[in-house]
Amino acid sequence: MRKSIGPKLVIATHNAGKLAEISALLEPFGVEIVPAASFGLTEPEETEDSFVGNARIKAHYAAQATDLPALADDSGICVDALDGAPGVWTADWAETPSGRDFSLAMARTWEACKAVGAPEPRRAQFRCTLVIAYPDGSDEVFEGVMPGVLVWPPRGLHGHGYDPMFQPDGYDQTFAEMAGGLKNQISHRADAFRKLVACLLT
Repeated sequence: MRKSIGPKLVIATHNAGKLAEISALLEPFGVEIVPAASFGLTEPEETEDSFVGNARIKAHYAAQATDLPALADDSGICVDALDGAPGVWTADWAETPSGRDFSLAMARTWEACKAVGAPEPRRAQFRCTLVIAYPDGSDEVFEGVMPGVLVWPPRGLHGHGYDPMFQPDGYDQTFAEMAGGLKNQISHRADAFRKLVACLLT
């Protein structure tokens, strides 16, 4: 039997962009969203080499610490020509001594494609794994994907992370050029959320 995730759900992320997207996706279902930061939780170390492994670490940490159901997202961009990199290390490619800089990460990714002689269009997929963990130690897993191509130079001012260099299949805009909530309707995260909603909220 599927468990209820309401009326209160901890969102196990300190990423403001992810928090905003998740909150918008859950808003129609009357679930009270509580950011992990409001409990003073730190971010656990992500030691797995898969999206589901790292999402489980974050979700179970928050569920155990708060005694509430917790939702964690682990996601990233996987570039075909780079054998799926940066993948689970997407955020790591943006790390600098002064914090994350995704402009540098995007440039690094494009240069890596050039270095291996990847022809254009350079195919990539955004992937998302959602894990809902419960205080009793059980969990539910939902995965989503959005295929597309990398573009250069980056375009658009919306979104976060790699959004300015990713153009999803079937569209002539990057995620960062999409306004009016379009990205939230079609993204890898939206794909995973549709599966979550079908199982847990309908």
